[in-house]
Amino acid sequence: MPVSVDGPIQVPPGLRNVVVTDTQIGDVRGGEGFYHYRQYSAIELARTKSFEEVWFLFVAGRLPEPAELARFTEDVAALRHLPEELRPLLPAIASAGDAFTPLAGLRTALSLVAAARGLPPLWDADPARRKADALLVSAITPTILAALHRLRSGLDPVEPRADLSSAANWLYMITGEVPQAQHADAVQRYLTATIDHGFNASTFTARVVASTGSDVVSAISAAIGAFVGPLHGGAPDRALDSVDEIGTPDRIDPWVRAKVSAGDRIMGFGHAVYRTEDPRSVLLREIAVGIGGPLVDFATTVERCVVEVLAELKPGRHLYTNVEFYAGVVMELCGIPRTMFTPTFAASRVIGWCANVLEQAEEGKMIRPAAHYSGPPAPQPLP
Repeated sequence: MPVSVDGPIQVPPGLRNVVVTDTQIGDVRGGEGFYHYRQYSAIELARTKSFEEVWFLFVAGRLPEPAELARFTEDVAALRHLPEELRPLLPAIASAGDAFTPLAGLRTALSLVAAARGLPPLWDADPARRKADALLVSAITPTILAALHRLRSGLDPVEPRADLSSAANWLYMITGEVPQAQHADAVQRYLTATIDHGFNASTFTARVVASTGSDVVSAISAAIGAFVGPLHGGAPDRALDSVDEIGTPDRIDPWVRAKVSAGDRIMGFGHAVYRTEDPRSVLLREIAVGIGGPLVDFATTVERCVVEVLAELKPGRHLYTNVEFYAGVVMELCGIPRTMFTPTFAASRVIGWCANVLEQAEEGKMIRPAAHYSGPPAPQPLP
């Protein structure tokens, strides 16, 4: 509900629990361990609907009829292909620097797409053009990420296939092989469960940029910049690296205690909103157990022991696995390289970012907060 004030309002650091706007896209109810897309449980959607059906829900605000879904699936598949203007530039982007990551290259590539396609500022575009630009960015992002990964690895990019689902096509473009049905289904459910998750840092960043009237790509590029931070979307590979570092069951307890004693964060555990189990982690654990194998057995043991030790060392904190812990396990099982864990997360989250960008553009008011100055009193004489 809007609040009318005449002066500054002091709010908690990080804007925790501060409501900044209304949204019809979804919400996270951390105390309940529940989040939803529109009016539907996100986890139930991930379990029962295709990725394309849920993508349509974000675009149209409702689930599609069968004929609508067929048209939508065909339309977005046609948008997957790289623009010809971008193709000769991708090798240079993929070879830039020793610390290259696909998401860093994505920002550059999307900016080139925006220039080549003449994406207008949101302020100047009508709703139909805004939607078209958002669909293009959402559809082409996975193709760019996969192409940059393969080029960086010394491989030729793989052309997207319209006969494959978004999830199967993602695995195909990364590996060059049509995936097993079980792996495509696992990745589809992961992608669906991670499309949106409330006003997290990257989503809020996208909305701030959109509120200025800038173009869709500028808003998404800014969101990517927030997303790659290790405290946000950049943790699935780090969480699995921790499992590797532990190595054997007898090392779990001393490893956790040493981390806590040193003040280090244990990647894959704890969440800024949930005070229960992260429902995404519950879903991904089910998926991992369904695939099975030594990695899953050890990961579930690590989870159980870490949660027990954290409950002892940090009573009342309610620290459980978050989405990153089992996301890394599932992606590893499905053959996704660790350097592509966070890009996989982004390949779905871009749809949520775009939905928020479009909603913010309709609001038409720039986000312009204030800051409390805490430096020396001003003005003072110049030395």
